[in-house]
Amino acid sequence: MLLHIIARGKIGRSPEAELVDRYLRRLTMPYRVTEMPDRGGKLPPVAAGTATVMLDEKGKQLGSMDFARRIEGWRDAGTRECRFLIGAADGFDDAERANADLLIAFGAMTWPHMMARAMLAEQLWRASSILAGHPYHREG
Repeated sequence: MLLHIIARGKIGRSPEAELVDRYLRRLTMPYRVTEMPDRGGKLPPVAAGTATVMLDEKGKQLGSMDFARRIEGWRDAGTRECRFLIGAADGFDDAERANADLLIAFGAMTWPHMMARAMLAEQLWRASSILAGHPYHREG
């Protein structure tokens, strides 16, 4: 299953970009990153068999094991792509949220978009490690 991060804004050369690269290079699952302009532009078309996850302040706060199990469930059900959308400064509207399969939040605090991208990359790496059978020190 392809893990596809679709994010508003250009990360450029920054400490956050280094973190994103560090964790994405460790992934055992295929991945893609698509950067969108802050405003406008069209999302890549959604193919059949795609799950959509939005990072949103109204989302669920999942633990790493729960997050890994969600990805595992989609993977095992034959989902071909799992999209992770990071919006612009104003986030997503209700219509966009309604089209998502899952809304997740990294806590109640507001995070800079570039930091959220790094945090997502780390959690994707952690989930892929859990699913590969590596022991997870926080389990239990």
